Amino acid sequence: MKSHQIKNNMTITGKESDPKVSSSAWLSLAIVSGLALVTMYGETMVLPAIPNFIRDFTISYNVSSWILSSYLIAGAVMTPIAGKLSDVYGKKKVLLVVMMIYSAGILAGGFSNSFDTMILARIAQGVGISMFPIAFGIVRDIFPVKKLAIAQGIFTSTFFGGSVVGLIVGARIIASYGWHFTFFSVFPVAIILAVVMSKFIRIPKSEAYEQPPGLDIPGAITLSVTVILFLMGVSYLQEISHGNLDSILFFAGATASIVAFVMAEKRTSHPLVDFKVLANKILLPTNVILMIVGISTFMVYQTIPILIQSPQPLGFGGDAISTANVQLPFMIISLIVSAASGFIVSKVGNFRLTALGTIVCTVGFFALVTFHSTEFMISAALGIISVGLSFAFVGGFNIILVSSPQKMEGISLGMSVLLILVGQSVGPSVAGMFQQMYRQTIPTIPGAFPSALSYMQIFSCSVILSLVSVALVVVLKNNIKAQKNNIAS
Repeated sequence: MKSHQIKNNMTITGKESDPKVSSSAWLSLAIVSGLALVTMYGETMVLPAIPNFIRDFTISYNVSSWILSSYLIAGAVMTPIAGKLSDVYGKKKVLLVVMMIYSAGILAGGFSNSFDTMILARIAQGVGISMFPIAFGIVRDIFPVKKLAIAQGIFTSTFFGGSVVGLIVGARIIASYGWHFTFFSVFPVAIILAVVMSKFIRIPKSEAYEQPPGLDIPGAITLSVTVILFLMGVSYLQEISHGNLDSILFFAGATASIVAFVMAEKRTSHPLVDFKVLANKILLPTNVILMIVGISTFMVYQTIPILIQSPQPLGFGGDAISTANVQLPFMIISLIVSAASGFIVSKVGNFRLTALGTIVCTVGFFALVTFHSTEFMISAALGIISVGLSFAFVGGFNIILVSSPQKMEGISLGMSVLLILVGQSVGPSVAGMFQQMYRQTIPTIPGAFPSALSYMQIFSCSVILSLVSVALVVVLKNNIKAQKNNIAS
């Protein structure tokens, strides 16, 4: 923490007076933005291929959710660990290692011919998520304070830019050459970017930690075990009606694991989750709202490709390209909102933006429950949902940023990212559970497909989650008001 404060002071005193930005800083920004673009492309291209994975690997709908969840769990666990390693060994060095692991995962994904191999590849790809906070740190190191907001806005917008490219290009590669080639299309670009990064990114040296920050390995292990057991319980929840009690055993294991996690976190001096910070009356409801945003977003990601590509009358009988077309407004709106996030927050305020986002999101999911009989209706509803989710995320994350105690800012932000990723990992499992639970057969077509009831359950669950987030906004408003009154008195 001391190093972080020293670095901030150096930035303020050393760069604030000279707002000029060197060409090497802009080049470095372009390179790390390219990393974000390629990584998000590599993630989003997977979405239209989910029905293909189900067919090619002969897996159930609830098991297919692990294609997304395994990636997110790996990212959740590795993000705080990689962040601390970057402080000890240097951001550039750790970022290169992360890129190599991610690239290996991408290559393995292209050669995967079994579900087990694909999951291992997805775990390696999930390690790539940990590059984002490191890249943010690099941007912060090379840009003066007065230009930092611009640089961060450019970098953030590439996340959703990569998502848009992933949907458009990835869907066409899947339709023309198969899903294996989507991974192969990412691999050479990732390697080239890593080589360019090693040669051209220059990061100013900062004072090292007097004591290297500790790595909470027991916390990381127990957290990952907790999430995996919980998601296994969710995935097999529908089996209880058939006398299979494995789900109850998974939930019991998750309960025991979360107890172990809490005990481990209270004992360590460098916890993944600082419960004293988490219990803050402003941060706690905001973090839960952000988790709900993550759950809702990835419920959509898991559900829409299967709905669009399932055969009629249970789906629309579409392909990867039609799936991308339906989801494209969702991604484009997210891109626009993220690019304009600084302006929007400054005009509306972070709390109002968060509140508006939860309300709009609720309206969007209500629209999806009521109107999902055509691809156009689904696409329009997704556009509304995207506005709500984007507003809630931008506003909520800004609340976390400005409300975190100054000495605990890094821990608080890292914890929020961790909780968002955990929430995102839950979304696909919930959607997959409903898809597996409610299925129907179609005459002359082999297999069973999610029924209309499954989609109603998924969309209705999203409405309930959105209503919970609205209630949390009310709680947050009261807590903010109480905090202001305490300060005034």
